[in-house]
Amino acid sequence: MSHNHVVAAIIIHDEKILCVQRGISRFPYISYKWEFPGGKVELDEKYEFALKREIVEELEMKIIVDDLFLKVDYSYPDFTITLHSYLCKCETPAFKLTEHLDFKWLLREELEQLDWAEADKPIVELLMLNK
Repeated sequence: MSHNHVVAAIIIHDEKILCVQRGISRFPYISYKWEFPGGKVELDEKYEFALKREIVEELEMKIIVDDLFLKVDYSYPDFTITLHSYLCKCETPAFKLTEHLDFKWLLREELEQLDWAEADKPIVELLMLNK
């Protein structure tokens, strides 16, 4: 079973958090789920650099990476990940979806209304506690 280190951006603008919806995947249990944008860390890549790179690739957006928020280890049926989530800011909320189906800017208390990927759920829960 493969294991990947993955980064996720909790992008906050005007007290709202950017949430993005995945498209279809070869693994049905992550298809169409909501997540925080990000992606896989390449070999010998620093997490903050990987996060900035992934956000440019996925959203054509520049972010400011702040603090590590939560590290989650999660085992899906076909692979495992260590998800490193970071609090981030953006100068402007403008972006372009290049890989995701949909997006929402939500307040912390609204996050639970989405169908989240399992690895992202602990991040959502902690964000909602820190209102």
